[in-house]
Amino acid sequence: MRHRMRWLLAVGIAMIGASAPVVAEHGLQPVGSWFAGRTAQHPRVRPGIDVLLADSAHLVAGRRVGLITNQTGVDAAGVRTNDRLAGVAGVTLAAIFAPEHGIRGNLAPGEAVADTVDLRTGVPIYSLYGVNRAPTRNQLARLDVLIVDLQDVGARTFTYVSTTVVAMRAARAAGVRIVVLDRPNPIGCLMQGPVLDTVYASFSLGMLPVPLRHGLTIGELARFANTELGIGADLVVVPVQGWRRCDWFDRTGLPWVRPSPNLPDLAALAWYPGTVLFEATNLSVGRGTDAPFRQLGAPWLRTRPLRQMLHSAGLEAPEVRFTPAAPGDGRFDGVAVAGIRLPPLRSSDGDPVAVAVWLLDALAAQQPDSFRLDTLGLFRRLGVRIDPGHTGVCNAIDCDDWRSFRWEDQVNRFRRRARPYLLYQR
Repeated sequence: MRHRMRWLLAVGIAMIGASAPVVAEHGLQPVGSWFAGRTAQHPRVRPGIDVLLADSAHLVAGRRVGLITNQTGVDAAGVRTNDRLAGVAGVTLAAIFAPEHGIRGNLAPGEAVADTVDLRTGVPIYSLYGVNRAPTRNQLARLDVLIVDLQDVGARTFTYVSTTVVAMRAARAAGVRIVVLDRPNPIGCLMQGPVLDTVYASFSLGMLPVPLRHGLTIGELARFANTELGIGADLVVVPVQGWRRCDWFDRTGLPWVRPSPNLPDLAALAWYPGTVLFEATNLSVGRGTDAPFRQLGAPWLRTRPLRQMLHSAGLEAPEVRFTPAAPGDGRFDGVAVAGIRLPPLRSSDGDPVAVAVWLLDALAAQQPDSFRLDTLGLFRRLGVRIDPGHTGVCNAIDCDDWRSFRWEDQVNRFRRRARPYLLYQR
């Protein structure tokens, strides 16, 4: 069973996103004993919307504008991008488009988004997570430029990048320029985990051949997609100013807006590229609790062996009992389960994907009668490649340490491939 898990979780492993935006919080700084957090600073970074209106207003002056955004689209003062554009003389904000979870980010994962109207501006809001995933030709025919302002989370399994990619294709077909207002990658520049084989690309799994933790901004990913996928859109990326690519979000001084109701802070985001894999199992990742994607649990889970493993690797994970709640994954909602809580992960050498795969491998060995991997679902929905010729992610004879799980060759190839599209210095 242990060897089976190693090749089952090998090169192509990936997971559906926990996407879904919501409220604003400020000054978040993870604390803990594993990796030291950084202190927040006063605002010194300007996101793409501020740079657009201060330095590149010619891109929208006198034009009918469509805007793909949600609650994450705010300027450095926390003012909505909708309102900023609607208040610019000579700019007609003609349409707003809402991605998964709606314009306010209050809809459950997978829930269809309905068309509505922005009460403040009176501008129609069209759904991009219902019948349509991209603006229609008729909608684009009434626009001169299409703008994207969304906060990505740094993990492949988040649908905002997919929304951007399909919008680029639609804009290219309609002959409309698309402008991406860039934002920092909140968890910095590290690239970790397997690179997606685009044979298995999907809207929820990811559409780009990038690692699970890709280390790029949404603007850089748009540049990458435009060339590497052969989209050929009339694309302009308005960069962030004052940001260095390896800085985490809490160094920007920008207002923090949850990109998902179950990604409330950087502590959750740091683990998300790895612990999202547990959504393909019969464990809960703590959705609806105070530490989503940092807690793993199930009624049958024996926590002591996992805690001992983590302790031996220098990771202190206390035993907890938690109760998953909606909006959740439907696992054990309202039931107190036995679990562990992972420590804050902040460092240039922490690898949440490697730790997650190591734990998955251990669970398959320790509790084979209880632990379940949704194999069929992985094949059908996520395109996991099961290939005995690529028999494992562990590059050591004994995989007793998370550091044995590595994807250096894939990541290094991707790093070289991505280099022409990077916009920021380290």
